[in-house]
Amino acid sequence: MLSTLLNDCIEPELDAVEKRFQLELQSAHAPVNALVKHVSRFHGKMLRPTLVLLSAKAAGRVNDSHITIATVVEMVHMATLVHDDVLDEAEMRRKGATINHLRGNEAAVLLGDYLISHSYHLCSSLDCQSASRLIAGTTNQVCEGELLQVHNRNNYALDERTYLQIIALKTASLTAACCVLGAEFASADADRVARFQSYGVSLGTAFQIQDDILDVVGDPRTVGKTLGSDIEKGKMTLPIIHFMRTAPREHRDLLLSLLQSGDPDRVEKIRNLILPSHSIQYAHDRAQHYIDLAHSALEPLPSTDAKQLLNSMADFVVTRPF
Repeated sequence: MLSTLLNDCIEPELDAVEKRFQLELQSAHAPVNALVKHVSRFHGKMLRPTLVLLSAKAAGRVNDSHITIATVVEMVHMATLVHDDVLDEAEMRRKGATINHLRGNEAAVLLGDYLISHSYHLCSSLDCQSASRLIAGTTNQVCEGELLQVHNRNNYALDERTYLQIIALKTASLTAACCVLGAEFASADADRVARFQSYGVSLGTAFQIQDDILDVVGDPRTVGKTLGSDIEKGKMTLPIIHFMRTAPREHRDLLLSLLQSGDPDRVEKIRNLILPSHSIQYAHDRAQHYIDLAHSALEPLPSTDAKQLLNSMADFVVTRPF
């Protein structure tokens, strides 16, 4: 239903973004084109371009600049996925092999660099450089979030406040930038732009919390990517943080011993330990809290199909299948 409504609202614009993405990344060298073709399979629902386009329509109308911006944010996002898969040593994404699994870390890192550098090249083609500044600042925040997360690997005392700070930087900053750029380039006033920013921050935070829940309890066949990587890499996520704070002492000790062990079955054992607790529901409730904030941010805006779709996208974040 949601995909049908999206098609009716912005299908021509999304098609234009897809064509621009492919055209901009064409290389004179076949090996580069092969890698770009493979990574293009990671598009999925094109969430970030969709946020740019729907924010533009909810704030006014889509113009040519929005197509460029939507293409840019998709390149940035693709770059972060390729680099994340290297960091996580992931083998599967979108039910297909990752670049690092197919071609090795060197090719994956260089492809991520190619995508991010080209995004800046494309963004500089806009007459107004405010988008370039925001994209550059946002990319810095994403890197800061990843560095903060790497610094806190195997920090089993990580608190919820620091966890939220990490995901605000590494995930929510880019979703917020998409919404801000959509509204700004539709000539929205400062108050409306602030509302779209609040929506994007809340949506991105909820999305990452839900993604972290899926990493613990999801089905790889449904989710379509390598799961359990957070546990394997010593990343403390909200379900585990809550469990370490609230579970009985013997259960916390068991979780800690599993997190520190080299047991090849530890991901499954941790899943079985956490599932009967309230920690998954707690994390889900926190994600729902941020979705409620996203809805509140949009509430004063005029009723349009684009606003309805932004609200529906927010609801989907916490209802997508495990």
